[in-house]
Amino acid sequence: MVQDVKNELASLDIGSQVRSLRNQRGLTLQELSDLTGLSKPNLSQIENNIVTPPISTLLKISSALGVQIGTFFQKDNQHTNMVVVRKEDRYGIAKGPHISHIGYQYEPLAYPMTDKNMEPFIVHMEQRQPDDIVFNNHKGEEFLLVLDGDLEFRYGDRPVILKEGDSLYFDSSIPHGYRGISGTVKTLVVIYRPR
Repeated sequence: MVQDVKNELASLDIGSQVRSLRNQRGLTLQELSDLTGLSKPNLSQIENNIVTPPISTLLKISSALGVQIGTFFQKDNQHTNMVVVRKEDRYGIAKGPHISHIGYQYEPLAYPMTDKNMEPFIVHMEQRQPDDIVFNNHKGEEFLLVLDGDLEFRYGDRPVILKEGDSLYFDSSIPHGYRGISGTVKTLVVIYRPR
């Protein structure tokens, strides 16, 4: 399973895509750092495929580079008005030991479509301690539906407990974070990022 995920990551080569887009736009690593708020060492690790970036980090990078986040998940560009992603064709972008503080794994659900305003994911969140929640923020809005398990969602300093079947919609520019309360929690997350 771990080797399968590593192979999937290697086939996407997200780091090389980031480097290529950065170079196409004539940006230095420092300039991309300034645009995203991410450190140069972190960006360098991403570009060298040492670190697998979480969704919020990819959103910041894609915004700074002027592309949709789905760009990083495409093996072939498909310009179409509809895509079908079969269950057996989905793949997971798992957190590795080098970013275990993030505590989740995500599967992009509409990666073949190139030009879209929403990004749907299945997200598996690990059980974590309250102090282990990692906060992120990015431009846009998010919708989350709990498919299995219980989780704690923090919106700024406001905690909300969500159980199977519960959903929430929020402005993602406010710092927010999650943690599984009961084992691994499975959720559907849809991120809307205005252009």
